[in-house]
Amino acid sequence: MKILGMGNAIIDVICKVDDKFIASNNLSKGNMKLTFDENEFRKLLSNLKIEKTISGGSVANSIVGLSQLGNKVGFIGKISDDDFGKKYETGLKKENVEYIYTKKKESLPTGTCLILITPDSERTMFTFLGTAGKINEQDVNISAIKNCEMTFLEGYLWDEGDPKKAFDKAIENSNKVAMTLSDKFCVDRHKKHFLELVKNKLDITFSNEEEIMSLIDAKDFKEVITFAKETNKLLVITRGEKGAISINKKNVTEVNAKKNLSVIDLTGAGDLFAAGYLHGFINNLNQKECLEKGTDMSSKIIQQIGARL
Repeated sequence: MKILGMGNAIIDVICKVDDKFIASNNLSKGNMKLTFDENEFRKLLSNLKIEKTISGGSVANSIVGLSQLGNKVGFIGKISDDDFGKKYETGLKKENVEYIYTKKKESLPTGTCLILITPDSERTMFTFLGTAGKINEQDVNISAIKNCEMTFLEGYLWDEGDPKKAFDKAIENSNKVAMTLSDKFCVDRHKKHFLELVKNKLDITFSNEEEIMSLIDAKDFKEVITFAKETNKLLVITRGEKGAISINKKNVTEVNAKKNLSVIDLTGAGDLFAAGYLHGFINNLNQKECLEKGTDMSSKIIQQIGARL
């Protein structure tokens, strides 16, 4: 196997609603609300008609992208043996992703992101992590990790306690390990731990400009380049309209962003960029070609709705 991803297994549940539904459920249109209240989640779900489900989560989206590019890939993510869990597993298998997790009935349901689409095409999201964030070291299949070229992790999954133990076990047994910092909120919450990972544990770090600058408390981007060169690792940074850059030990490579795109939905842009870049990396393309493949994939995804090409 080329790459094995490990991340939050979250099923995207797409539903059409009107503006009144958004307002009456105290949701902020166009934004994402995270809840840990199962009753609140179930109440909202009971009033919805499901249009379709997609097996999502950040690294899962990247892994599906890699599969679509013809790579042999797998995924570890915690689900429950419930209706959404079954749909999640089936959805990944349909995309030729080997799902390396044996589901059982958990105390919490499968992680779910309700994607509520209003008539103006705005997407309002309501996320219940459920059992996804409860991953522990027993859920990590060591032989699968040892038998793949690279493990790809997500910052969203990292947390004190059991998830950290799962991360540590995956990293210790990996041939190569890549991770996405995921989100500025994650970086700010776990700054000390993430910095330790980037400096000492990861072979490849994916980040956007805001996340990496926050991680090292940089005032300008030159500090990021200096930091990256000092770590002697590979940092890959997306910079929005400024394109993307990789700092590989001491070598800096930049590519421009694509111009004149009709941007519809930024969901999955970072996930598909990572898929394109990693496709290049594991198939021995040079840094410029890896960055170009990442940019190509992210350019395609932002011109359509959702995180699937």
